[in-house]
Amino acid sequence: MFFHDFLFLTVLIFLPSMGAVGLFFLRFLGAKKQFITYGALFLSGITFLYALVFFLSADFSQATFQFIEERDWISVLNIKYAVGVDGVSILFILLSTFLCFMALVVSAKKITCWLQEYCIAFLVLETFVLGSFCAMDLFLFYIFFEGVLLPMFFIIGVWGGKNRIYATWKFFLYTLMGSVLMLIGIVYLCLEYGTSSIYSLYDIPIAMSVQWWLWLAFFASFAVKLPIFPFHTWLPDAHVEAPMAGSIILAGILLKMGGYGFFRISLPIFSQASVYFSDFIFVLSCISVIYASMVAFIQKDIKKIIAYSSIAHMGFVSAGLFTWTVYGMQGALFQMISHGLISGAIFMGIGFLYDRLKTREIHFYGGVASMMPIFSVFMMVMILGSIGFPGTSGFVGEFLVLLGSYKISIFLSLGLGTGVILSAVYGLTFFKKIFLGSVEEGCKSLRRLTYIESAPLIVISILILGLGLFPQKILELTKPAVERVLEKKQEFFVQKVIS
Repeated sequence: MFFHDFLFLTVLIFLPSMGAVGLFFLRFLGAKKQFITYGALFLSGITFLYALVFFLSADFSQATFQFIEERDWISVLNIKYAVGVDGVSILFILLSTFLCFMALVVSAKKITCWLQEYCIAFLVLETFVLGSFCAMDLFLFYIFFEGVLLPMFFIIGVWGGKNRIYATWKFFLYTLMGSVLMLIGIVYLCLEYGTSSIYSLYDIPIAMSVQWWLWLAFFASFAVKLPIFPFHTWLPDAHVEAPMAGSIILAGILLKMGGYGFFRISLPIFSQASVYFSDFIFVLSCISVIYASMVAFIQKDIKKIIAYSSIAHMGFVSAGLFTWTVYGMQGALFQMISHGLISGAIFMGIGFLYDRLKTREIHFYGGVASMMPIFSVFMMVMILGSIGFPGTSGFVGEFLVLLGSYKISIFLSLGLGTGVILSAVYGLTFFKKIFLGSVEEGCKSLRRLTYIESAPLIVISILILGLGLFPQKILELTKPAVERVLEKKQEFFVQKVIS
């Protein structure tokens, strides 16, 4: 009853940014660096606990959106402040709050300049991310979806590597240009159909000739954010130059916003166009999986290997979503959650190595397992999850996507299956070069992980193995939302037969 009577979602969304305002005013009180760090960690941790308590207390077994909050906003266009959640939304909310907290835990004390601004940027970023997963109005979704660019722009541009300015502008312009078309599509929907409410548009029939163009407009934004080939070129540069926490959030959360956009908006609202463009998505997905896997194998920079790996894994997501099967779509959603944990942890581990050796060139590494055995075990779990080894969360998502793709086309499943083989090749080669063999000269001085560094890796390793062995809870949460989307396709074919 408490959650029904209280504006839970609004508080959840804006709690981090309200804390950011408090940190801003600490400047005038002369607060010490330690106080700012603990303040940011407290705010992010409270947000995660708040989301976790809500998740454990609520029932998401129904397909309908729950805890909807609506307020008039721009009444002349019937645009409202509307937020709500279902089983899919709550999973991404938990993932986002968890990774934001963990990213701050392992990075806040390592920032030597502009610490206050760094913490504020992360808290504001968390608000925009949570708003994107809760928004039930297209215009509100656009505000949050694009708002993410601003704090990430500063996180990469201020605290990134030596080529951070180039990477920042490339990331910003790529994603912004794609979203301009989505904004045009939203404005058209508002003017033509008198609403921008996502759940209202689910029930409004839109002519195929109109859906065709609107689908492309939204595709331009979601494909860049995911990213899918050939809209992926901004991602490796952004990852290489981003600070450790920036890479964790970028791979763990921001890429998932593209897949979430496809699932929440494109598939149910533009269902006819989504069916029409399915083969187009399958071709791009297979290219993404195979091409990115082959490019990852020849990279010399550790971060670029994982960046191209992310592109390949997101190819599974886009293919699974557009199979229009329960297996494929649930597999894609599971893959996004799994990849968020795995990629975030791998970038965390790479950051720990970089802090010690100040290089990401793979040829400087070797025999790390001899110097950091416990850390190497954690990284082995992450790599096995990344290549889809049975018993890990990565296996569940990829297996379901392959099962769904087989129902559509044997060629699609073969293309994606090739990507699975290639991921094992570059993933195990990556682990062998860095962690096994004789100890390189530079690695002889490696110090073992601190307790603060170990804690996030322990928790994420448990989650990866836990979800791999017991995936049913995630599948139960996503199934009602998946079935709701599939009903839209069924309605389309019924109407087609009648006509």
